Amino acid sequence: MKHEVFGFDAYSPAEIAERVQKVCVIKAHMPLLTMWMLAVLAGAFIGLGALFFTLVISDHSLGFANSRVLGGVCFSLGLILVVVAGAELFTGNNLLVMAWAEGCLTTRDVLRDWTIVGAGNFVGAAGLAVIVYLSGYGALNNGEVARTAVQIAMAKCALPFWEAFFRGVLCNVLVCMAVWMAMAGRSVIDKAVAIIFPVSAFVAAGFEHSIANMYFIPLGMLLRESLTVPVPGAEIISGIGLARNLVPVILGNLMGGSVLVALVYYVIYRRGRPGSTLPAGSCREAALSSFCGDFLRTGPLGLRAFFFKAGGPSNGGKIRRVTAGRRRIVRSRPDCPAPSGTGRPASGRRAFSASRDLRPGTRRRAWRCGWRRD
Repeated sequence: MKHEVFGFDAYSPAEIAERVQKVCVIKAHMPLLTMWMLAVLAGAFIGLGALFFTLVISDHSLGFANSRVLGGVCFSLGLILVVVAGAELFTGNNLLVMAWAEGCLTTRDVLRDWTIVGAGNFVGAAGLAVIVYLSGYGALNNGEVARTAVQIAMAKCALPFWEAFFRGVLCNVLVCMAVWMAMAGRSVIDKAVAIIFPVSAFVAAGFEHSIANMYFIPLGMLLRESLTVPVPGAEIISGIGLARNLVPVILGNLMGGSVLVALVYYVIYRRGRPGSTLPAGSCREAALSSFCGDFLRTGPLGLRAFFFKAGGPSNGGKIRRVTAGRRRIVRSRPDCPAPSGTGRPASGRRAFSASRDLRPGTRRRAWRCGWRRD
């Protein structure tokens, strides 16, 4: 399937499914340090959205509906930061099940990603809660912000198991749909608009997001002792209350994102199509081939640099990294496309270079592309 690199029309649903599958393969094979740091950032980003939400709903003059809807729009900041700035979010990565169903990822690949990303999200969200507490944030609005944060944490810790589970299901259906629709966009504005409505809907409806709760409940634990007038029942906010909330909410998020979004769209757009259920190595090669081709067309401003590990070609080679600029783009296949202006394609161990292979006037498009064996 050919895509326009420059254009104004959104990608079609079938094209979104193909893009999601390729991105999931790349996500699952990031190096440990890269994946961990991006996961910590995502937890902090969601925490920033939750901070914004708490500030808005602490103003009781807005009324119930107004405060919930406006707070939901403000909470969208978190997912916009994740998608646009770049980060690894556990709930969004439930879409990896699409690549798993297609045979591009193993169960071990998926569980590794979810474990590392989920732990990193917790560190980022809880760490932000500590920083926010130390900043004196709770004293805003004459202490109403702190009281509101404690009441939010109390409500979450008091949820029955199945109610928390089904709220988690509904929440991640909307979150994964927001990520899915953001993949259709070609600009930052497209992505932001696609994210705002699903996210504001789940927040306004009171659904449960596991990573947001990793910020809300630790913050409530820290703030409950600082209130001048204690909130009755605040003792429920504890480590046990956090665990009682996270277990059903995480399970619900997995059900909503993995089954009701990823598997459903796999069946609709990918099942039975040519190239589906390929060996994992072939999928990695295809994903990298698409990345390399897009990079050659758009240059470093069009795609960010990615560093990751993946399986190599059938001759035993191994992909080491993909970088932007004039460094080598290590490829898993010898048929890497040459940029316009070259007289020949790159093959084998040979990579084209600006000084030798390009005709005059095309030096700026000299992006190396080749492969090597380790």
